[in-house]
Amino acid sequence: MAKPFDATSKHLVEAHPADWLALAGLPANAPSHVIESDLSSITAAADKVIRVDAPRPFLAHLEFQSGPDERLDLRVFGYNAMLRVRHRMPVWSAVFLLHPRAAGPRVTGRLRDSLRRASASGLKAGGSQGLVDFRYQLVKVWERPAEAILAGGLGTLPLAPISDVRGNEVAAVVQRVRQRLENEAKPAEAIELTTAMAILMGLRYESEQIEQLLKGVRGMEESSTYRAILEKGIEEGIETGIQRGKEQGRVEEARSTLLRVGGKFLGAPSSPVTSRIEGLSDWKRLEALTDRVLEGGVSSWDELLGPA
Repeated sequence: MAKPFDATSKHLVEAHPADWLALAGLPANAPSHVIESDLSSITAAADKVIRVDAPRPFLAHLEFQSGPDERLDLRVFGYNAMLRVRHRMPVWSAVFLLHPRAAGPRVTGRLRDSLRRASASGLKAGGSQGLVDFRYQLVKVWERPAEAILAGGLGTLPLAPISDVRGNEVAAVVQRVRQRLENEAKPAEAIELTTAMAILMGLRYESEQIEQLLKGVRGMEESSTYRAILEKGIEEGIETGIQRGKEQGRVEEARSTLLRVGGKFLGAPSSPVTSRIEGLSDWKRLEALTDRVLEGGVSSWDELLGPA
């Protein structure tokens, strides 16, 4: 059950890397972008890696944890070292713990180990050999003040309801998130961020409470992922919603291409023509119509689309 919440957080990082750098306490005022995090040569993959082009460039390695992992300190150290070897630049690691169950006694934010110098008579005191003293940033989301997250970037706003919020305060926090998204985000982005918030709220709240808190949120009925979550539950719903989203994205791209290509060869489409194309939801048909235009087989929109 941990993976859906971690996957949602990683998606937010891709869209808003600077916001997550700021929440981790890392420099966020330089250009930054997510880079490939695959370390397949050693059968490992870090969650997300951001290159920060500061005066002294560095990599920010972010991990997300919603369940227990007693080897987390060692795993983060391993990722950090492998990223340094691969990219040959400094690496800062930060782990976002999304739920208290992820904060086990062995999750410390530090890995320290050493061997004492050996002598003929065995190990002796004084000095050490093979010293390892690795530290990384631990961000316990449930301990972060809600006000700090509400005042932060859009990309980390979905964490607000699972931050340091009492049960009687969550409705007001959700309302403030909604207000910021309505005022600052584009409609599609607002839907995406609210859906992410709904998924992350599943770490703390029951589905009925989440549905009630998000009832009437503008555009949520258009979110394929949120609808799938309500129909199938969080884990299966995310997978289904992502697939639906990909299909919808392909349809929208095919519509846009047809309107653009048709406009060049057939003239600007009238409002009725645009409405008809917006009503088409089969991307294969839309692409076939674009091919017909490019092949020069039609001379008008009416000929292309047929009788209304």
